[in-house]
Amino acid sequence: MADTIQTTQLNRARSATEHPVKRFFRATEIDTRLLGMVGALLIIWIGFQIMTGGLFLTPRNLWNLTVQTSSVAIMATGMVLVIVTRNIDLSVGSVLGFCGMIMGVLQAQILPQYLGLDSSLTWIVTLACGILIGAAIGALHGSIIAFLNVPSFIVTLGGLLVWRGATWFVTSGQTVAPMNPTFRLMGGGTEGSIGATASWIVGIIACLAIVGAIINSRKQRKRFGFPRRPIWAEYFLSILSCALVLLAVWVSTIYYWPVNIARKYAEANAIAWPEGGLQISHGIAIPVLMAIAVGIVMTFISTRLRFGRYVFALGGNPEAAELAGIKTRWVTIRIFMLMGILCAIAAAISTARLNAATNAQGELDELYTIAAAVIGGTSLAGGVGTIAGAMIGALVMQSLQSGMVLLGIDSPFQRIVVGVVLVLAVWADTVYRARAK
Repeated sequence: MADTIQTTQLNRARSATEHPVKRFFRATEIDTRLLGMVGALLIIWIGFQIMTGGLFLTPRNLWNLTVQTSSVAIMATGMVLVIVTRNIDLSVGSVLGFCGMIMGVLQAQILPQYLGLDSSLTWIVTLACGILIGAAIGALHGSIIAFLNVPSFIVTLGGLLVWRGATWFVTSGQTVAPMNPTFRLMGGGTEGSIGATASWIVGIIACLAIVGAIINSRKQRKRFGFPRRPIWAEYFLSILSCALVLLAVWVSTIYYWPVNIARKYAEANAIAWPEGGLQISHGIAIPVLMAIAVGIVMTFISTRLRFGRYVFALGGNPEAAELAGIKTRWVTIRIFMLMGILCAIAAAISTARLNAATNAQGELDELYTIAAAVIGGTSLAGGVGTIAGAMIGALVMQSLQSGMVLLGIDSPFQRIVVGVVLVLAVWADTVYRARAK
């Protein structure tokens, strides 16, 4: 009892002499690296807003930005686990292209012969087959790495070449189109969004989930005797998180359908065209919801499941993990299987968005995926990384690309900028780890 009182008094004394900013971050437990990325993202947005004359921070561009980020963000969540275990996957873009081509051929040429045109089962069978193929490719890569002891760099570099070539052989280089109407909803667009009402419902549910998670976390800490955040910090985090969610929903609802599409919709549904025009909100895009769902699931896997603990243990110290009884080879296989599944989901979004499967699909996506994970705080030395950070990193990468497109910068120079940003991110990680030691 005396020890507890003495510890409490010491904590209070330390809080009294601690710098207010440091005390604030300690109380709220906000990840300063994550906050730094958010700050960098805001600087990029404000900079492009000024340079583009107010074109960047418009509802239309922000909505398109989130849709364009979705596929890379999904793959970046898996790349975190790969890099955490001190591996790398250079084949994700080629696997995306191969899975996309297989799914395109299935729904455009094969399934209509058995299920008929525009069958409600077409998109389900197509997506399921794509996921199975992605998982099989990932399992193949993981098995070679785990059981044949071939470095992941070499295995996935070979996969980059093999699956890109296989994509060409599926159709002898031909583009496959169009896609199933229901499947196309996964690509976003005018019909691939849920509208204003459903978006606000999703936003409110998300806010309730955030508040519930914070309350549950506080109860669990009390139950196990862990230190709890101050009440004001809990309120601050709840209000801030809910405000950001509702702001994002509001932005998605003030982006309306183009006039020509709204007019066709009104004519098709016998709706009288009002004098000021018909304003129909896009709302949250379906691929964005898919990316958020994947992010939540991957966060749960990496932080709540035994498999996630094994992944970080393997990345922190492979020898110790092996001695502790962790089946490190099977963990490696599962990681690459998971990466293959995420590539297939990203391929579905990319193919649906293009309304076609092409041979160039997914090119350079491996660069953007790795860059997103590294920028998001995943250490190439292994053992450190967050799913949320990788998704913000993907948004940073896409923001740079989108802003440069608005400025009319040529594609070669865009790649130069991406390469420089990747090198700077790795350098920043090296400096951070050196200071941490």
